[in-house]
Amino acid sequence: MSRRHFTLGCVVTTTLLSLAIATPAAATATTLADVDYAALGDSYSSGVGAPGQTGSCLRSPYGYAALWAARNNPTSFTNLTCGGAVTGDVLSRQVPQLPSGADLISITIGGNDAGFAPTVLTCQFASDAECQRTVAEAETDIGATLGGKLDNTYAAIKRKAPDAQVIVLGYPLLFDTASASCGAGMSLAKRRALNHGAQVLNDLIKARVEAAGLTFSDVRDEFAGHGICASGAYLNGLTILPPQNSFHPNRNGYTYGYLPAMIDALG
Repeated sequence: MSRRHFTLGCVVTTTLLSLAIATPAAATATTLADVDYAALGDSYSSGVGAPGQTGSCLRSPYGYAALWAARNNPTSFTNLTCGGAVTGDVLSRQVPQLPSGADLISITIGGNDAGFAPTVLTCQFASDAECQRTVAEAETDIGATLGGKLDNTYAAIKRKAPDAQVIVLGYPLLFDTASASCGAGMSLAKRRALNHGAQVLNDLIKARVEAAGLTFSDVRDEFAGHGICASGAYLNGLTILPPQNSFHPNRNGYTYGYLPAMIDALG
């Protein structure tokens, strides 16, 4: 997905972890005091949508990766996340910088490959029928091409850091569907279509993660009842300033959605 599309918005808790981190059988047991943590992935890992974004990758101290590191004080924290990243960016730019001795790795990836940013934007301004056609086309592309890209990405991470526990987090369903209205442009039919597309994306990611022998963390439960237009939403709707915040988690989404999902995955 192009950076131009990313600037419009990408698609696609507080409990401290006090127990030892469970690692694959090949790794030795570790505790938080000696964990080397690395974060990979796209804008949902860099913290786009939350305050304090800096640099060309738009990393925020309120993204879930930065929050986890700040609260658990691992031995090292390598933040390689970057807003707008696709699987090819993880392979060419992030994995080469990944410490081979990392014990814990987290990542969100696949939303930009799936082209969900332009899909959501099309739905914002199109008719219900056009939105549904666009989502259906995106779902077809996801099934045809994304699986192989994810397989290659996960394999590269495992080769570079073979003893790390790798947690792959999914994406939330963006929209609340409990109410009939959700502002201009987002009918109930559109919201349901887009949520279905996100479901298809998450199901594929989960399947490829399990095939790779990694850990999948589904964030949909944490975000349930907190979609765009819900009371207490964990996600930003269409945002004019700054535009990249559109359809990304807000500060509460990272704190009470993604962070607990990561903690739960660690057991």
